[in-house]
Amino acid sequence: MRVLQVSTYDGGQGAARAAFRLHRALRDQGTDSCMRVALSSSGDAWVQAPRSKPRRAAALLRSTASWWLSKPQRSANPITHSVAALPSRLDRQLNASGADVLHLHWLQDEFLSVEAIGRLRGPVVWTLHDTWPFCGSEHYPLDAQDQRFALGYRRGNRSLLEGGVDLDQWTWRRKARSWRSLLPRLQLIAPSRWMAEQASRSALFSAVPCQVLPNAIPQVFQPMDRAQARAALGWPQAKQLILFGAIDATDPRKGADLLQAALRRLAPQDSEQLMAVILGQSQPKQPQDWPIPAFYSGRFHDDVSLALAYAAADVVVVPSRMDNLPQSATEAMACGTPVVAFDQGGMADVITHQQTGWLAQPFDPQALSQGIRWALQRPQWQPVVSQHLSRWRPDAVARAHAALYAEVLSR
Repeated sequence: MRVLQVSTYDGGQGAARAAFRLHRALRDQGTDSCMRVALSSSGDAWVQAPRSKPRRAAALLRSTASWWLSKPQRSANPITHSVAALPSRLDRQLNASGADVLHLHWLQDEFLSVEAIGRLRGPVVWTLHDTWPFCGSEHYPLDAQDQRFALGYRRGNRSLLEGGVDLDQWTWRRKARSWRSLLPRLQLIAPSRWMAEQASRSALFSAVPCQVLPNAIPQVFQPMDRAQARAALGWPQAKQLILFGAIDATDPRKGADLLQAALRRLAPQDSEQLMAVILGQSQPKQPQDWPIPAFYSGRFHDDVSLALAYAAADVVVVPSRMDNLPQSATEAMACGTPVVAFDQGGMADVITHQQTGWLAQPFDPQALSQGIRWALQRPQWQPVVSQHLSRWRPDAVARAHAALYAEVLSR
């Protein structure tokens, strides 16, 4: 069986890392997996990407164009928008690749247009790393009340806060028109039950089969001595470290403001012992309002450094307002570090309340602060043990995907 993983990137953002990890897990288990990406950073021999400088420059220009193409719409939703409109010949290359299964992942930055996706032939599997495949141009709805993805994008249900060209409606209508022949051949994968439920409620994908399969967590993410992890990173030993991971801490969806509000509710006398670690971002030009001492670790580009960071923390906080199932939560839990998050999205899939972490009432900073306090009061070295850990390991994830591929091919 030959499987071609299709993803804009093979590293950097969470969806790209998840796609690459799946690719490697499949190869390690004997499945002939390759990747097709716009820009590669892994150096993997089975990852196909443009090699010449002109083609790489063209990929970068398409990524820049994605931002400009969304400008005619004035949206109250600050999340990324992608109209996926620029044509390319990539669909022809994918159809001629000889793959038995095309497995789609995150396809934006004008990597593959809506129309090109509709022209893909053969069995197609698509992992829903966010909600873009069944939304308009937005990668997540504005909030839980935003139900256009379920109702269909009509002029009458557009928010009064939106202005300019309705690119969400335009993009959704193109999907509905271009994907008619694709939908009967499509198999969805959702990393969380929440994402599967959203897809089943959507106007586009309600009739498309969907299976919940987790992302692979490499073996390097495992419990290790906290003091040794801090020593390796040069992080302070005497502080209680509260880790928050976000490439862009100013993204409202990631909830940095809710975490800051929660930290203000901790006892003032405890603040001298606490330190916030913002993982994935360098020191911003404009200072942010952290009520306790904070330092920005910058972005870690390898799994060993990430695993050390999670193991070094006393608690990892994931205060997202809306999220599928961030790998920062599963990676931290695999390292034995408790995770505190709001009970939204896929977080209930992995957090056992007051055992492996804390599920706070959305979106109450006081409830979040209670969870942080619970985690900080745990014994100095007592790693949490997740019942889901065996399901996240690469060999188990690869076997589950290979079984699904075989089922899709047998239909």
